[in-house]
Amino acid sequence: MKSIYTIINLLTISIIGLTGYAQSTTIKGTVKDVKGKPIPSVSISIKDSYDGTTADSSGNFSFTTDDKGAKIVEATAINYKTYTSTVTLTGATLTINIVLKEQPNEYTAVTVTAGSFEASDKKRVTVLTSLDIVTTASANADVTSALKTLPGTQSVGESEGLFVRGGTATESKIFIDGTQVNNFFYATTPGIASRGRFNPFLFKGTQFSRGGYSALYGQALSSALILESIDLPDQSSANIGISVVGLSLGAQVLDKKKKYSYGATLNHTNLTAAFAIVPQTPDYFKMPKFYDGDMNFRIKTSKTGMLKYYGYFSNSNIGIRQQDIDSTTLKNAFVVSNNNMYHNLSFKEKLGQGWRINAGVSYSTNKDNIDNQIQDANNNKITITTPSYYLFKNFTVANKAQYIQSRVVLEKKLPGISALRFGLEQSNSKESTAFTLYNGFVARDTVNENLSAVFAETDLYVTNGLAAKIGTRVEHSNLLNKWNIVPRATLACKLTQLSQLSLVYGQFYQNPDRRQLPTTNPNLGFSKATHYLVEYQIVTPLKTLRAELFYKNYNALYKTTPNPVGRDVVSSTNGNGYAKGFEVFWRDKKTVKNLDYWVSYSYLDSKRDFNNYPTLLRPTFATAHTASLVTKKFVTQWKTGFNASYTFATGRPYYNIGLDAAGKYTIKDQGTTINYNSLSFSFNYLPNLGKKDSKAFTVLVLSVSNVLGNNQVFTYNYSTNGQRKEAVTPPARRFLFLGCFISLGIDRTQEAINGNL
Repeated sequence: MKSIYTIINLLTISIIGLTGYAQSTTIKGTVKDVKGKPIPSVSISIKDSYDGTTADSSGNFSFTTDDKGAKIVEATAINYKTYTSTVTLTGATLTINIVLKEQPNEYTAVTVTAGSFEASDKKRVTVLTSLDIVTTASANADVTSALKTLPGTQSVGESEGLFVRGGTATESKIFIDGTQVNNFFYATTPGIASRGRFNPFLFKGTQFSRGGYSALYGQALSSALILESIDLPDQSSANIGISVVGLSLGAQVLDKKKKYSYGATLNHTNLTAAFAIVPQTPDYFKMPKFYDGDMNFRIKTSKTGMLKYYGYFSNSNIGIRQQDIDSTTLKNAFVVSNNNMYHNLSFKEKLGQGWRINAGVSYSTNKDNIDNQIQDANNNKITITTPSYYLFKNFTVANKAQYIQSRVVLEKKLPGISALRFGLEQSNSKESTAFTLYNGFVARDTVNENLSAVFAETDLYVTNGLAAKIGTRVEHSNLLNKWNIVPRATLACKLTQLSQLSLVYGQFYQNPDRRQLPTTNPNLGFSKATHYLVEYQIVTPLKTLRAELFYKNYNALYKTTPNPVGRDVVSSTNGNGYAKGFEVFWRDKKTVKNLDYWVSYSYLDSKRDFNNYPTLLRPTFATAHTASLVTKKFVTQWKTGFNASYTFATGRPYYNIGLDAAGKYTIKDQGTTINYNSLSFSFNYLPNLGKKDSKAFTVLVLSVSNVLGNNQVFTYNYSTNGQRKEAVTPPARRFLFLGCFISLGIDRTQEAINGNL
């Protein structure tokens, strides 16, 4: 009997087991993308279970599970959104056809950067690195000079600033850590361009937008140069620089736990030695001298937070004496003394729940004291009453300006890599000018402006191949008592794995330039430009191709009326204009072994009716064709980097605009300058290369601008009666720089090598 019961129990257990096996559920199907293309290697499973499988190369899958009832089937794959579906497991075979949608990520998604060149060592779409900027032969380590080798910029040698796509230099604004920088360039004399005040090694990121820039920034009709300062340095270090133009000293101290750092630099520039080697055309009776320095501290407030301060001061004096344009015997002596101070405090932090804050405040002051005299052959000041316009050539100007800006930007991370940003900013400026005439009469004016703005912008990534940046900005000017609303949008789509097409639209507004204020018309409003841009690009780690078509429409440009004493003044916004053209940029680090080069070409068709122009004219700062070639090669055996750059530009128009008998502006003479040609070389020698025990790392630099000594004519000046015109040319045909830079604590030689191979 026991044997019978044992057999019965075994049969019962077997039947129960067989019954359970028969009730297992088979789940099978396919995994495809939204276009119906199979996706391999997708992980499919029952959520909170060990049951699952991986799709094969054709996207097919099949597995069994003993689970019963309502369960969640989950499918996951890199670059795709997670798929979930609730199913009921009954033991019957279940077929599921899964469709996965792309999950955009920063490594594979299309980039929404149309119209911009980014220089950052961490950006995937970087076209130029920070090292490229300081090793461009024609730049002499000046940020804006290096950017002039990119398409869209114009070769304007007699004035500082960025002239972009038919816009004036005042239509290009520069920002550091989100806030605008006034007086970015050193003070200089008329007809001679100056360089930027700030050391390029201060910045870790550079975005140069030549059109359609972000709604987070405003008050620039043409372009925005957005600079981001470094966070903590790599380690403590000291730097010494000795060159034909001066001396520099600096130090950075990094906390052992790398939670904070502080540092300072001091610079003295005296061009006496350099001008002795390369004589200058003007008579510098006050040799250009500059004293400047900066200080900084950076504190890591948390794992994700950073507080940064940067302060800068500068003092300069320059005096030149040139032949007066209205005389063959008299001289014109011009002196400018400048004091400049700039402070920037910025803070960034992740707040949790996908939120991030970026805030900053900047404050700057600028003082210019200008003295202009008519002098005789013995360099003595004289007063001439006939003709009367000579009286007004003896004058002094005292100009004081202060500017403060604060801004807060909040960012919310959306699903995938999409994001929403919004914020506000407040800018306050005050500029006072005292103009003292020959007879002691002082004309004073003061301009106060409060500019408020709110903005919002979103990055929307629909798929890895389709994305948009949509934003708007609202501004109010107390000075003009006007509002503006600024819509901007960019659409980018991938054409292939490496190429993409972008479309850009945006509106941009700007106040009158402060040098045109105060105005004679209290009803003036903002000037306006509308940008349209189509860009095609192919970007790989070693090759880059970018081609762009652009059109800018200008409305409400400022027109001036004659002023018998001093500059003409703004009287209306009846001006208009346009700028259109195409640009090509090609960079190649692969084709020629150990050679890195880029080529840029710009075609520009631009006309404006603004300022004192009597009609629609091609502006004097716009040239039709501009091309640049930049090459870089580092020879390890010689421990030397060889850099060269060549820029060509067709001639620019010039006009003698005066008044006719009816008191209206008219063109009395016009023409086109000769073509611009400039070839520059620089050599960087690293004597410590390969010496592992060396504690001082040295770089010797030699650079020569316009090596061939090509004639360069930027424009022409006219005498008051228009009978005489004089070419505006560089102070010297060539400029030579020789310097030695020593870094104690950080070996940057390998960076130089890697960046140039």
